[in-house]
Amino acid sequence: MEIIDLVIFLLFTGGTVLFGCSFFNKKTSSDEFTSAGRNLPGWVVGMSIFATYVSSISYLGYPGKAFAGDWNAFVFSLSIPIASYFAAKYFVPFYRSQGSVSAYSFLEERFGTWARIYASACYLLTQIARMGSILFLLALPMNILMGWNIQTVIIVTSIAILTYSMSGGLKAVIWTEAIQGFILIGGALVCLVVLLFSMPEGPLQTFEIGIKAGKFDLGSFDTDITSSTFWVCLIYGIFTNLQNYGIDQNYVQRYHTAKSEKEAKFSALFGGYLFIPVSAIFFLIGTALFAYYQVYPEQLPPEGLKADHVFPYFIVHRLPTGLTGLLIASIFAAGMSTVATSITSSSTILLTDYYKRLRKQAGEREQLIVLKGSSLLVGVLGALVALALLNVDSILDAWWKLSSIFSGGMLGLFLLGFMVRRARHAEAVLGTLCGVFVIAWISAHEFLHLPHPHIHEYLAIVLGTTTIFLTGLLLTCIIRKR
Repeated sequence: MEIIDLVIFLLFTGGTVLFGCSFFNKKTSSDEFTSAGRNLPGWVVGMSIFATYVSSISYLGYPGKAFAGDWNAFVFSLSIPIASYFAAKYFVPFYRSQGSVSAYSFLEERFGTWARIYASACYLLTQIARMGSILFLLALPMNILMGWNIQTVIIVTSIAILTYSMSGGLKAVIWTEAIQGFILIGGALVCLVVLLFSMPEGPLQTFEIGIKAGKFDLGSFDTDITSSTFWVCLIYGIFTNLQNYGIDQNYVQRYHTAKSEKEAKFSALFGGYLFIPVSAIFFLIGTALFAYYQVYPEQLPPEGLKADHVFPYFIVHRLPTGLTGLLIASIFAAGMSTVATSITSSSTILLTDYYKRLRKQAGEREQLIVLKGSSLLVGVLGALVALALLNVDSILDAWWKLSSIFSGGMLGLFLLGFMVRRARHAEAVLGTLCGVFVIAWISAHEFLHLPHPHIHEYLAIVLGTTTIFLTGLLLTCIIRKR
């Protein structure tokens, strides 16, 4: 790695950590730590939501998927406008009217303590799995670039993220994410331009090769539910993004940080819609990499590469001096922003949904200690998961499967409480039990020695959600009628 690349990388990454640490204040209250003073501009919060979406899973996983296959996974991005609309119209006003910063206090009011604990536990498992996936993809380019040990990079990066997220709380995380958002967009655009103009016949050659090889296909439009068709990805995306905007603490917590409801609505729309063109850039990078190595196959190593490794390999060997450091800094910016978000939101849940339940009279200083201690715990667990993912072929596939399992149909329980006013404790319990069984059957039928469900794993969250909602609705109609 050239010295100029290392300097650029350290300036961007070190500057981000120092900027986040600058928000440290001895007089910070627990409410300030978890809601950023409730006075942030809408564009900053929206950029934070966008940066939370664009993790290193997107930065490396999306190009890897497009390089190895086609644009089928891009269909997930196309579902975001639906979720953004519902968030701005319904979710933002609803949560800002709630007294608690926790996304799951509503479930306790509707169905009891068990519902809040169930949903928050599913959320925490999802975030730890996500952090592990992202930390691994942060370490990967540094291993390829400089030969640094992946385990060491994961540990050092985790410490850096914990430093500023514990120092400045959610305000530090949101403002650093806004800056990181601009860095990662700039890095992706620069790399795409270099790729397109590296083709011997110009940028159009990339599209010609990609179209001929079917690289721009969005997937089969068949009604087959056993494979990743267009419809499977679209339905999976709708349910996952509704869950993100509707009951994910990462997003709900940000609704409380905007200085007005109007600004909060704008942030939900801005963050979601910005992700669509940026994710298209990542998929186009993957297609451009495929075209590039079709023209220059001798530039790939003889032993070949995993799909997720192709983009970092190109960054190392083909980008001009200076741009390599910028791209590595962009990947780090994408990953650090998402991990920091997961840490602060998870620590908030551990305080509001667990600790304060046991210590209702906890003082301000005690709550801050718990928040920072919880941040440390979650960060360590995320690093351990990252170390366990070293032998996974596709991080994007692994993350989507893990999120389907751990999310546990939380959206179904939320929709039951939000839309079916007469639903009570018994209907919610039975619906949730049915939904969890369906998710377990789809995701772990071999381990549980159950018949094959003959549907794609991505649909676990879809069927889990609909099972909980429809079972609860049906039982409500039967029981309340009697």
